[in-house]
Amino acid sequence: MRRVVLISFLAIVMVNVLYAGELKKLSFEQAYMSKGEKLLKPLPRVIGWADDRNYYELKETKLFKVNARDGKTRLVVDEMRYKAVLKKEFNLMKATDKTKDFSQFLFVKDGDIFFFSTKENKITQITKTKGPEENPTFSPDAAKIAFTMKGNLFVYNITEKKVTQLTNDGSLEILNGYASWVYYEEVLGRSSKYKAFWWSPDSRKLVFMRFDQSKVPIFPIFRSTGIYGDLEKQRYPKPGFPNPEVKIGIADTKTGEVEWIPFEDKKAHYLAFPRWNEKSSTVYFQWLNRDQNHLKVLRYDSNSKGITAVYKEKQKTWVDFLEADDLKVLSNGDVLIRSSKSGWSHIYYVSVSGNGNVRPVTSGDWSVRSIELVNERKKQLFFTARKESSTDTDFYLTDFYGKRIKRLTAERGTHFVTVSPCGSYFIDRYSSINFPTRMDLKNRNGKLVRRLGDSYSPKMKTYQLAKKEIFRIKTEDGYELPAVWMLPPDFDKNKKHPVIITIYGGPGGASVRNYFTYRGSFYIHFLAQEGIIVFSVDHRGSGHFGKKGMDLMHRNLGKWEMHDYIEAVKYLRTLPFVESRKIGITGGSYGGYVTAMALTYGSDYFQYGIASASVIDWALYDSIYTERYMDTPNDNPEGYKKASVLNYIDKYKSGTLRITHGTMDDNVHMQNTIQFIDKVQDAGKFVELMLYPGERHGIRKKREVHSRADLEFWLKNFSIEHLKSNCKE
Repeated sequence: MRRVVLISFLAIVMVNVLYAGELKKLSFEQAYMSKGEKLLKPLPRVIGWADDRNYYELKETKLFKVNARDGKTRLVVDEMRYKAVLKKEFNLMKATDKTKDFSQFLFVKDGDIFFFSTKENKITQITKTKGPEENPTFSPDAAKIAFTMKGNLFVYNITEKKVTQLTNDGSLEILNGYASWVYYEEVLGRSSKYKAFWWSPDSRKLVFMRFDQSKVPIFPIFRSTGIYGDLEKQRYPKPGFPNPEVKIGIADTKTGEVEWIPFEDKKAHYLAFPRWNEKSSTVYFQWLNRDQNHLKVLRYDSNSKGITAVYKEKQKTWVDFLEADDLKVLSNGDVLIRSSKSGWSHIYYVSVSGNGNVRPVTSGDWSVRSIELVNERKKQLFFTARKESSTDTDFYLTDFYGKRIKRLTAERGTHFVTVSPCGSYFIDRYSSINFPTRMDLKNRNGKLVRRLGDSYSPKMKTYQLAKKEIFRIKTEDGYELPAVWMLPPDFDKNKKHPVIITIYGGPGGASVRNYFTYRGSFYIHFLAQEGIIVFSVDHRGSGHFGKKGMDLMHRNLGKWEMHDYIEAVKYLRTLPFVESRKIGITGGSYGGYVTAMALTYGSDYFQYGIASASVIDWALYDSIYTERYMDTPNDNPEGYKKASVLNYIDKYKSGTLRITHGTMDDNVHMQNTIQFIDKVQDAGKFVELMLYPGERHGIRKKREVHSRADLEFWLKNFSIEHLKSNCKE
């Protein structure tokens, strides 16, 4: 094992060594709670493109349309003009939905929908029902509003002021247009907010998903408030148990009739991501078998009532659904997709209307992240990829044949782009580990039009901040694992330093990225200024080595994570400035699982850990996520056994692990933590436990006490005494 890249320590710490006596230390409030003096300047609030030459920018209560070429602005909405009507109850920029021209807005208050028009300067309550309405959404022509309530789908005609109920069988078990929990979490995504309906471009029809979760077992979640408390009943499928049954319907908002896509498949499967073609005549949707290794993209013609297979893919391990940025439907019926079938994620052109061929547009040992934009007229596509380095993300342009790939972002680091509708301009937000985020406006050739903002503040120079470095660690079998560490500002290679390893660890869940800091958080700098080295490393299944690296984890969760993290610890132990008896690890969710494994299975290498909201046994987590990687417990009993933290309790050393959990976590149930503690106690051992009543997956309301308590754990076990009194305030 050896270090592949190493920057001179003298160069890293020279500035802070010279000025350490003059520099300030971060406070707990600054580092963990984002309070006090700010070290970063805010960036402009650009919220999207109005058209190919104008973007929207929000300044306090005013929304402007800004010309990309000359920077001239035009006021679109001034919220202060409507304050007398809106009062404090409604904020236009936090509306549930709004029209493209920002003239009409929707809000949900106390379970009812409110409609506001800037032209009339009037807010109207359009529903008055006993049940809560969810996800009100304007039709493309802004004449109608679709929403769900109590498992049924409704549409409201704004002109006629009339509500039409489109489905009638909704209940706690039958959900029309509203996702069941497991589809929300693992398929549609949290950004969907459970919405499972989509307007046709002509504004006449809605395609929606219907979920029958009557066969899905109920998991009880206890709310401890009041005298007797309360029981929340969640339909939650675990590995091997029944999933929700899904149908796809097309509702005609004019006639009120619902047409069901005639898809007959009696074997367990998944259906997802229905979407319209431009003419509102065809619906594309995806089918995935329960084993999740066979994907079909299907097309339903509402005129002929026929279903055609557009694309098929099989893999030996698993196939992912094609999300919005992974599937682009062209006007002639052909599609562009992003697939990992080669072992790396790349773009393919599927000739549906012609010979049915599938040809690669991009290829190589690097990964495309997303298809950002397709310009059919010029036969060009814009995409982001990790091509130059697996730790960097850049923006590229190519044609439909991939003959010439042009990199449009020159700066090293991680780029997040927002592209104008035809690709004439893009807004580029980028940073690297040592340079805070900048925001630039660039043209289609990647040339700078003008800088929109820079979050760097001279105040950063007045503080003791960690010095960060990305490098790679070579394992004994040849993998070069990406790693990053944050060294103390006054780093002395002749002194011993404790190490905290921060990880996530799930398949494709890389932690090492060339960007400045997560959401502006400075907690790693706080730890570093107390003499702690903060370290992250990614294993071979983290995505840096493509899908072929992730495939190694199939039916083997826990195996390669532990192997590679232990390899990293072996490397750290060779460094004279690392205190080998004080190596800690921390993470949440999947990172909590890895931490718990590290303090049991890997306890010969990891001395301390904080595991939050941890999966302890994969048989206790949800079906879609777990079966994707592990198959079912019946199909892979040995894999589940080896992956369970509960099977390594004998290696756990009392008092070395702090475990935390929200008592109402509906994602990773607290059942995991309880079963772990039960086994630990049966073995005559103990852990440090902190529960957070009422909290879900992630601690929010009790964030400050959570952060202070975790910090105390590190300071206590690393014998860092001088700061403890500050943390108890």
